Amino acid sequence: MRDILAEIVEKKKDIVAEAKKELPLDEVKRRLVCGNFEMSARFRRQPWNLIAECKLQSPAKGRLCRNHSVVELAHIYEDNGASMLSVHTDPHFLGCNEDFRKVRSEVKLPLLRKDFVIDEYQIYEARLLGANAVLLIARILTPETLKKFLYTAWSLGMDALIEVHDRCDMEAALATPAEFIGINNRNLVSFTTSIEQTLELLPYADKNRTLISESGIFTAEDARKLHEAGCDGILVGEGLVRAEDVGLQTRLLIEAGMPQQEHAGEIA
Repeated sequence: MRDILAEIVEKKKDIVAEAKKELPLDEVKRRLVCGNFEMSARFRRQPWNLIAECKLQSPAKGRLCRNHSVVELAHIYEDNGASMLSVHTDPHFLGCNEDFRKVRSEVKLPLLRKDFVIDEYQIYEARLLGANAVLLIARILTPETLKKFLYTAWSLGMDALIEVHDRCDMEAALATPAEFIGINNRNLVSFTTSIEQTLELLPYADKNRTLISESGIFTAEDARKLHEAGCDGILVGEGLVRAEDVGLQTRLLIEAGMPQQEHAGEIA
């Protein structure tokens, strides 16, 4: 079976090497300005948060969205109440640094740089691009590197979302002081999804962390089920970009985690 994650990581080595040649780390450090943990601040304001992903393509499913650009999706999400945006910079998802810069220049929401971080350089690069948070995938990092990268992100005023896929990944994440843990519903080999992945792993999570379910979330019922199970938020890409009305779908996923009384008041 094709191992998509391994393919992406292998290609990422070449991409990072080229980036280092074009802009050495010392120059990146000289140019960047540290952040102020905007993701943490945003998530503490409310008990349920949607990280809306500007996702145009999947390496498993091909092109997902042709009706909107990355920047257009960012504006739709911001206008409809998303707490934060996830913006891809990996070419397997049609992501690029330039799109990230454009989104940063046009929206005020915190931004997560969605990529496959295998080198500390990428964390500094993310902050230079204007990222407020980075994704750290436990599966592709050693426990020691995972913790080191978390501290690097914090040193730059950025939050980090540590992504886990199974109990082994969860143990690695819990061995760090990470505030945000994302449970990936995607099989990292085949890239198929099921929210059962989150439901099965939640009992092994630390409820004092901020727990986010990622991928495979397509309906308000999916979001409601995850909220009731103990998730503090969701990260949704395909479930938004393939919706007939992206703005409406954004609102529905947010409302799914609202207290019923507050939700009823909005409907009235």
